Amino acid sequence: MSNGFYNVSDWTLKKLVNTAVNNRQILEANFKVYLDGFSDDVKEIIAKFDLRNQIRKMSQADVLLEVLEKFTSPYINLSPEEVTDLDGRKLVGLSNLGMGQVFEELIRRFNEDNNEEAGEHFTPREVIQLMTHLLFIPVKVGLPPTMLIYDGACGSGGMLTESKNFIQDSEGAIASSTAVTLYGKEVNGETYAICKSDMMIKGDNPQNIRFGSTLATDEFAGIKFDFMLENPPYGKSWKTEQKLIMDGKDVLDPRFQIQLQDYWGEQQTENAIPRSSDGQLLFLMDMVSKMKPLDLSPFGSRIASVHNGSALFTGDAGSGESNIRRYIIENDWLEAIIQLPQNMFYNTGISTYIWVLSNNEAAHRKGKVQLIDGSDLYRKLRKNLGAKNCEFAPEHIEQITNLYLDMKHEGISKVFDNRDFGFYKVTVERPLRLAAQFTPERIASLRFISGLQEPMTWAYEQWGDRIYSDLKDYEKDIKAYLEKEEISITPKNLKVLLDPKKWQGQRNLIDVAEKLGSAIGDEIWTDFNGFSTVVEDAIKDLNLKLSDAEQKQILSAMSCQDETATKVVKKVHKLKGDKLAQLLDYLGTTEDNLADYGYFPTGQAGSWIEYETDSNLRDTENIPLNETIHSYFLREVKPHVEDAWLDLSKTAIGYEISFNKYFYKHQPLRSLSEVTAEILQLEAETEGLLKNLVSFSVVDLG
Repeated sequence: MSNGFYNVSDWTLKKLVNTAVNNRQILEANFKVYLDGFSDDVKEIIAKFDLRNQIRKMSQADVLLEVLEKFTSPYINLSPEEVTDLDGRKLVGLSNLGMGQVFEELIRRFNEDNNEEAGEHFTPREVIQLMTHLLFIPVKVGLPPTMLIYDGACGSGGMLTESKNFIQDSEGAIASSTAVTLYGKEVNGETYAICKSDMMIKGDNPQNIRFGSTLATDEFAGIKFDFMLENPPYGKSWKTEQKLIMDGKDVLDPRFQIQLQDYWGEQQTENAIPRSSDGQLLFLMDMVSKMKPLDLSPFGSRIASVHNGSALFTGDAGSGESNIRRYIIENDWLEAIIQLPQNMFYNTGISTYIWVLSNNEAAHRKGKVQLIDGSDLYRKLRKNLGAKNCEFAPEHIEQITNLYLDMKHEGISKVFDNRDFGFYKVTVERPLRLAAQFTPERIASLRFISGLQEPMTWAYEQWGDRIYSDLKDYEKDIKAYLEKEEISITPKNLKVLLDPKKWQGQRNLIDVAEKLGSAIGDEIWTDFNGFSTVVEDAIKDLNLKLSDAEQKQILSAMSCQDETATKVVKKVHKLKGDKLAQLLDYLGTTEDNLADYGYFPTGQAGSWIEYETDSNLRDTENIPLNETIHSYFLREVKPHVEDAWLDLSKTAIGYEISFNKYFYKHQPLRSLSEVTAEILQLEAETEGLLKNLVSFSVVDLG
């Protein structure tokens, strides 16, 4: 429970100034007594500002009194109320948003070297105004009786207070008297202090503003909100929070686990975890987790969140970013995305986008996503503010809001079906073709284990056959070599590398291969299947004891890829009756098309060949969800790669949104005559210039 905003000391700022004596130590001591008189909530704010330390520094520099005089000057108004100065002039009150602008400008001026961090604190006024318009106006006739508003990256609280003001402004578009409760969380101490102090001054509950990382801990896990606004940091690492969100590959926080269907329609628990270098979509998932279910509230929840372009398309199918986009779109929560002009924010000139989400869409929006290109809607600033050189005028905010409300598919507003942004990532396989031959070089290669070939080769070159008897004597040298060459090796592989039995086992394989080579000869085989059979027969005839892994290693060492060789058979399937019917149903195809899915007819009824795949020739195709995979394969792949087939078992579903794709404006090339005329004009304008540059006078030295 909040203990409010009060001070029990005998001091005020004006009294400190009016009674100040020519002794900076006394002024500093009196000021600290004044600070000690505040409530606990205010003391926390003072601590986050590190105010006591700043006071000490100002006192030592003998500027403390001068600073206090500025704060108490009748000609400066830092309060939220309008006042009149001694000359009778009205001084407009400073709103929370205004205080945020002051704070941002101070950071921009005095911390330009770290301006990327500075830009995290503040969202331009007009962007917040657009967000409030998009969030509240569409539902202004159906607002809930009480409203809970949340910002998980609240900064100085501008979005929260502007939302409340927009709702309760008696002359505004909403003009509602409904009760509004604000909640927020902020990781930066100074901006948190601004936000919390503003909440106390305006009568909002400061206990609803929490300090700390939104991603690391879910302070509001038990609360669902009606409206949420946010401008999370983008392009910023969340590695410091990663250990609190994940344990290895396991996700600990339920906010970042989702349910998605795989290609076969089976429900799967997936991780909604983007790459560690950019956590902006985690903030979006935090808000999504706090939407009110419709069975608990018929009004549902609405979200407006600012992101950069990477949130639209970064991440392949099955990645955390793509899974988040898919989860939101397939649940039909994404209503619209609005592209903002470049250079709209103080710290970056890149393109930014407002995402609008709702779990209670209007009927005409169901199954649809609206894209609005507002990149050309702006007016230039008279003076740049950092990277910010433009802003929205009121008419631009109104235009975008009306485009959103009208939901027309024309001009800079386009409407798409949800599935238009989805695609199948399908794996296309090709057969492995191997030639084989026993040669001294290939037999010698068996001395080393695949994956450890470099350090094993080095060690054998250093010590030769002594490595088999004295390996322990060389462990220190081998480890030093790995460190010097910066060879990354897992503890498991290091154990194998330093295991005498593993070295001896490879030496034994050489002996076995030499015996097999003597029995089989050095004939070149282009039919690896036949070669494998001959090797198996020779192993039996020579009564050699080999494990399946050792036999496979010998076959692999004696073979190489050859596009002229026959295909390597992996397995022959017997498919008849129910078994065949089940496979056809599973693949969604007919018997005539089974070869396109990796089952090739042998010429015998019910017999089908599956070939080994060549990983070097493996490819993937991104196929729109609205298109049949097989028809795409027949049209775009099969004519170019006749022996290819589809491996549907690896199929993943992805989602991405490309504004350039949907709003690209083709600029036709100029005609040849136009270009020729321009060249001739330039030549005329520069006539004689080159001659003057290279001309010189000959000086007679005689």
